[in-house]
Amino acid sequence: MRAIPKKTSKLANLIVTHIKENLKAYIIISFILLIGIILGIIFINHMTDSQSQEVKNYLTNFINSLKNGSTIDNGQLLKKSIGNNLFLVLFMWFVGSTVIGIPIVIGMVAFRGFCLGYTISASVAVFGTGKGILFFVTSMLLQNLIFLPCMMALAVSGIKLYKSIMKDKRKENIKFEFFRHTIFSLIILVALLFSSVIETYVSTNLLMLCVSYF
Repeated sequence: MRAIPKKTSKLANLIVTHIKENLKAYIIISFILLIGIILGIIFINHMTDSQSQEVKNYLTNFINSLKNGSTIDNGQLLKKSIGNNLFLVLFMWFVGSTVIGIPIVIGMVAFRGFCLGYTISASVAVFGTGKGILFFVTSMLLQNLIFLPCMMALAVSGIKLYKSIMKDKRKENIKFEFFRHTIFSLIILVALLFSSVIETYVSTNLLMLCVSYF
């Protein structure tokens, strides 16, 4: 067996240590994300007939346009994805750096979960279970495998800074936590830029490969 590179092993150890140190916060954020997902699934099942038809028309028209030869503008999609992720990191960094911003951060995690649950449920409702799951897997799963942990990590980082502000009155420690929160946010931004590349050049190609199946 090939030995695991030391840099990779060290990074894995840092991630594991970070999660262990903030396990309670991660459990809380995971629970909030799960609640959002459940609410999204419930919402799609309680829409009016006109709302359901609107969702169905949107998804079927999108797929039909791809079947008829329409292409996805990768450059525009990449620009939009990077812009959205940059805004997310900046906003979560900012509100996570304030005492009153933590409820907003938690709300953003719940809303992302809601959108995820809504999308999965809508895909299944429109295309059926098998095709709906395939649509989600090909178009959204890969980038969300990066996006969701990054968003949760940002939320936890903000909670950690909040605890430092509320409990630790020493300015030096608060400054250190703020600096840590800032550097951590920059690292998350790099990971989300990679997520944007995955979304643009991998997920879209997977969707195009499977579009004839829908």
